Amino acid sequence: MSETPRIIDAQFLKSAPSLVEAVEESRSEVVFLGRSNVGKSSTINTLCNRKNLAKSSATPGKTQLINFFDVRYRLGEEDYPLRFVDLPGFGYARVSKSLKELWQKNLVEYITQRVAIRLFVHLRDARHPHEAIDDEVERYVRGFLRPDQRYLPVFTKGDKLKQKELAALRRDFPDAIVLSNLKKRGHDRLHREIFTTVFGAME
Repeated sequence: MSETPRIIDAQFLKSAPSLVEAVEESRSEVVFLGRSNVGKSSTINTLCNRKNLAKSSATPGKTQLINFFDVRYRLGEEDYPLRFVDLPGFGYARVSKSLKELWQKNLVEYITQRVAIRLFVHLRDARHPHEAIDDEVERYVRGFLRPDQRYLPVFTKGDKLKQKELAALRRDFPDAIVLSNLKKRGHDRLHREIFTTVFGAME
């Protein structure tokens, strides 16, 4: 197996409520999306090897902004700049209808019109693999993907499954990556998928 690319630097850049206020499209972007409490912040922090880079909230749906992080991968002696984007969680309940509508509109504009996005990492809870809202999001994203974009399903909380459940998950979602942020499993594969999607095949 070839060397796994590593993130050697990661910095929080900016939070923005919509596409209009987003940072300039100066590098390729990897978008992380998923239901509230699926572990987006934990996944980003583990990938970047930083404890509190992405802030998690105790209240589902509280993170209402698009958060941008500049990261730098290293493979061999080469450095590769990239941007991680943490989107607000969906599937929340405690926001007003008007805010939810605005939120949805801003998110839809961002994910469908942002040219820099190369990869959508859809985080799903391994304990609830067949949630209707996740299936709906997958269909929606796959429906507008450009030829230079990719959708990647990733299941979090893999350590919570028994072997039989894990086998069933892998059977139902053969192309998905199963992560355990707690035991740091699956992250090397996710690093390689991110890297090859954006920068091409590794030597």
